[in-house]
Amino acid sequence: MTGKGQVRKVVVLLGSPRRKGNSALLAARIARGARSAGAKVETVFLQDLNIAPCKSCYACQKENSKGCSINDAMQEVYPKLLGAEGWVIASPVYWFTMSAQTKLFMDRCFALLANAKESFAGKRIAIAMSYGDADPFVSGCVNALRTFQDAFRYAGAKIVGMVYGSAFGAGEIRTNEALLKEAEKLGRDLVG
Repeated sequence: MTGKGQVRKVVVLLGSPRRKGNSALLAARIARGARSAGAKVETVFLQDLNIAPCKSCYACQKENSKGCSINDAMQEVYPKLLGAEGWVIASPVYWFTMSAQTKLFMDRCFALLANAKESFAGKRIAIAMSYGDADPFVSGCVNALRTFQDAFRYAGAKIVGMVYGSAFGAGEIRTNEALLKEAEKLGRDLVG
């Protein structure tokens, strides 16, 4: 991690098409907690980026690879990911798993596996999810959570925590103060 006196960096990746949707509000509270613990926070709104799907060319995994062969907005995101000790990934549940924007991002993180020790080792991850149904199992939220758990365990990163809750209308999560407080605590834990 960082040495004494240095500011820790956290990158927040918003995987919703809504800038102020429920998962984005949870991520904002995580970011607030991280800032209160001394972190520098940068937010990336994935919806605004032109990110192509992985084309399974494996160029990123070859010896002496220079990374992903697709020249798109992920080339700007990779340095942010590598330069941050903490990542916050926020997504609503769309059709029983994470949003398409989040899935594109996750698939393109495959390019970082070639140098997993440099790319993922020591990274601290926080997950924020919102879903419309009252139950995380019925909604499919658990499918996304399991994907995050499996992917980051495989890559050698640590999931520090997950916050998730039910909210259907945009911004409705604001009424769940207990969850918002939990999200803010997660932000402090992410840095600590």
